[in-house]
Amino acid sequence: MKNPITLALYSIAVGVAVLGLKLVAAYVTGSVALFSDAMESIVNIVTAIATAGAVRISAAPPDDNHPYGHSKVEYFSAVLEGVFIAVAALAILHAAYQGFLAPAPLEAPWLGIGINMIASMLNGVWAFILIRQGRALRSPALIADGTHIYTDVVTSVGVVLAVVLIQFTGWIILDPAIAALVALNILWSGWRVMRGAVGGLMDETSPDDIARIGVIIGENAEGAMEAHDIRIRHAGRRTFIEFHLIVPGAMTVAESHRICDKIEAALRKEIEDSTITIHVEPEHKAKNVGIVLE
Repeated sequence: MKNPITLALYSIAVGVAVLGLKLVAAYVTGSVALFSDAMESIVNIVTAIATAGAVRISAAPPDDNHPYGHSKVEYFSAVLEGVFIAVAALAILHAAYQGFLAPAPLEAPWLGIGINMIASMLNGVWAFILIRQGRALRSPALIADGTHIYTDVVTSVGVVLAVVLIQFTGWIILDPAIAALVALNILWSGWRVMRGAVGGLMDETSPDDIARIGVIIGENAEGAMEAHDIRIRHAGRRTFIEFHLIVPGAMTVAESHRICDKIEAALRKEIEDSTITIHVEPEHKAKNVGIVLE
């Protein structure tokens, strides 16, 4: 599946199916830990809806009010997902507290475990698909959604193991204790999702990205003298690249344009969905920094 909107819509359907299974598991057992697992699935559905809206908006072409496109809306979706994760964690902590006050034995535990495992396997497959396709499509919203679902799978496995342990030990207090641990893990997941989204909104980049682009420029700028002030920023699937290119003062406009075309083609081949701006300057503007080509 190469369409991010289709992936997001499928994510809603998967979330509803998984939620139904987990609620059944929690109902038949009366387990606070399994209930906490189901609560996270409610968040999955809400965030999947937000993701679907975000990728739909981000696919819109640039317009007069948004000349750089709408891709950054995906970061807002990821921030919203982090907020919902935090709300779910607080709800789980409340349920865990009630369980500590009045612990109760579980009913039909093995049936609940079996149902929960089916839901977890469905979630695991879908998380893998979302993360893989999100990276291929360079969609922060899809990656955030897939990462959250993967965290759900990990916590589900922990919950199931805890319920099994309760059956062998009879330690009923483990049920709310595991629910509390699930809530803390969900909070950590929410922090990571929001941290990545805020970094995107702040145009955060890494020196490795700059170095990678510098290598491509250096390999395709024959005839130029220097490239400096390389800057990049990411906006969802799009990458914006700009830099200054120093050429001999006597070089014709046509020749300098040829060099720019070659560099742009190489960058677009390596970095899909990139927008490149090159400011050509004569040799007396050289700074002897960045990429010195002569």
